[in-house]
Amino acid sequence: MVTVIIVNWNSGDLLNACLAQLSLQTLQPTHILIIDNNSTDSSAEHAESTHGVIVRRLGSNFGFAAANNRALEECDTEFVALLNPDAFPEPDWLARLVNAARSHPTVAAFGSRQMVQGISGVLDGMGDVYHVSGLVWRDGYGRFQRESDNIAKEFFSPCAAAALYRRQALVDVGGFDEDYFCYVEDVDLGFRLRLAGHKAMYVPNAVVHHVGSATTGGQHSDFSVYHGHRNLVWTFVKNMPGALFWLLLPMHVLLNLVTVVWFTARGQGRVILRAKWHAIKGLPQAWAKRKKIQASRVATVREIWRVLDKRLIPSRRGR
Repeated sequence: MVTVIIVNWNSGDLLNACLAQLSLQTLQPTHILIIDNNSTDSSAEHAESTHGVIVRRLGSNFGFAAANNRALEECDTEFVALLNPDAFPEPDWLARLVNAARSHPTVAAFGSRQMVQGISGVLDGMGDVYHVSGLVWRDGYGRFQRESDNIAKEFFSPCAAAALYRRQALVDVGGFDEDYFCYVEDVDLGFRLRLAGHKAMYVPNAVVHHVGSATTGGQHSDFSVYHGHRNLVWTFVKNMPGALFWLLLPMHVLLNLVTVVWFTARGQGRVILRAKWHAIKGLPQAWAKRKKIQASRVATVREIWRVLDKRLIPSRRGR
């Protein structure tokens, strides 16, 4: 019925804790498949000794996107659940996601309520928000939980740190874009699912406790800034449909200029300029992908406009 996929790279004891939480699930997964990106610590060895866990070792670090695609090639279950090794699910997490999928057969992607590990009541996010400028963030990140956060709703796309997908929907849109390596690849996937006519749903009673960026140096590391801000350019170029692309392009260009100024003021000018330069160098390839994506688009421009965040001043802490 459901395969849980975990991409691992030097996760240490975090992976052990994640697997321990999976063993407590009220709905046990059909398979637990770990794709190891050539870890140099002992995390893969420990996982191999865990009952019911399959470990596939890659010969190099191919990144989050490619590793998940290798896992998808092995899966034959109706659903796949993606779980980061630093995300610790509550015992009914998987059951809640699968129940939501059974209750909403027209929805392809389901997201969890992510709480910050170790800080009571603080949200790590309730899914991904896509702003009309091309800026992306996790809804509600870093603020205290509210009563309204316990209401299921449609959202743009789930954060792949803890999400459930209909496997065939992922296969049909080609899985993750491996050029991304990591960061924003789940938003890009969610956008392409949207363009293919699928919807996404927030499942508030499916709860995980997430450390976040545990192996990449944190959200503001040079690694995170580079990949995140390179990839958001490609996501906009590839996916923003029809007239919306040209209408919103000036705002997207302005966003990129503002981020260059912002990160330069923070002392990360070199890394943000490198990210934008590599994004520009990759535009011909992104445009070629755009042609294929838009040629097979099912969703209307109006439907995409409906799910974009249109606030004049984006708020990363959400509504």
